[in-house]
Amino acid sequence: MHDISLGEGNTPLVRSHRIGPDLGLSNLFFKLETVNPSGSYKDRFAAAAISEMVRQGKRRVIATSSGNTGSALAAYCAAAGLGCKIAIVDGAPAGKLRQMMAYGAEITKVRGFGLDADITRATFEVLQRMGDHPDAELQISAYHYSPIGMSAVEAIGREIVGQLSTQDKQADHVFSCAGGGGLTLAVARGVRDASEKGESGTTTRVHCVQPAGNNTIAGPLRDGSDHAQSVECTTKISGLQVATVIDGDAVIAACRESGGTGWLVEDAEIYRSQRDLARLEGIFSEPAGAVPLTGLKDAVAQGIIQPDQTVVCLVTGSGFKDLDSVDAMLGDNACPTVSLDEFQRDSQ
Repeated sequence: MHDISLGEGNTPLVRSHRIGPDLGLSNLFFKLETVNPSGSYKDRFAAAAISEMVRQGKRRVIATSSGNTGSALAAYCAAAGLGCKIAIVDGAPAGKLRQMMAYGAEITKVRGFGLDADITRATFEVLQRMGDHPDAELQISAYHYSPIGMSAVEAIGREIVGQLSTQDKQADHVFSCAGGGGLTLAVARGVRDASEKGESGTTTRVHCVQPAGNNTIAGPLRDGSDHAQSVECTTKISGLQVATVIDGDAVIAACRESGGTGWLVEDAEIYRSQRDLARLEGIFSEPAGAVPLTGLKDAVAQGIIQPDQTVVCLVTGSGFKDLDSVDAMLGDNACPTVSLDEFQRDSQ
């Protein structure tokens, strides 16, 4: 248990009711990281990172975020009584910014950050200098910057193995979304750790799925390269707008070692998967959380997944994180207001 905890972790693994059968899969599961305290898997990271800072006597968090990391760090800083200053990625959803500010964080949006590789790199350098002060520490949800925090995310992989074992199943494939790649790397390491301890007798293929507009890792992984690449980010999928390499090289190595590969998916297909999760499974996901399912759909279409194999898709963040995407899903279907007489007439 972390020194500073809000009840993160041990999230549900639920069997697909409709999407799996529609895809011809009998064993599709969703790992619901949406039920963590601030609504995403980043709470696992924040709990470990902030607990370690408290142990060291640090008083201020310096961070960068497109939303979920900032919300998680702000929540755990509030619980620990730490200050929290966050540089926000350009284009982050307003709902995520409100959540950070509700917890008391000081936030600043940097124009071009997360979209332009040079601006993103320069912003990181400024943040690193700010984090060098004795009472402060830079927290970025990537192994390259915050290995202690990211080590806690590896529990997702271990939990998947343990939860499936209670059903006498083992994961053949895990699909994870990636921006900087830390989540996918953590899950691969967690699954590998559980397998090495004898909790799984099969090799789980971990797949890295990215929006085509942020092809830093998935394309190079699929094409046989050992190195991730910086890009000019064009995707609108919040949380996955990371134009630089960060953990990318290590992700490629880990996924390839597991037998997994990379998948690039279009924004329009991601939004369609977000809608499918809500309307076919009752799972309220932000767009980034629907990216793994979108990659799975492509893998099924290409014959990579066998009908009886056990597949897990991560659902990384709540739909409440990005209400603009929900508005787009609903279109003009606003809730009408009618008189009682009209309601009674319509009900007949």
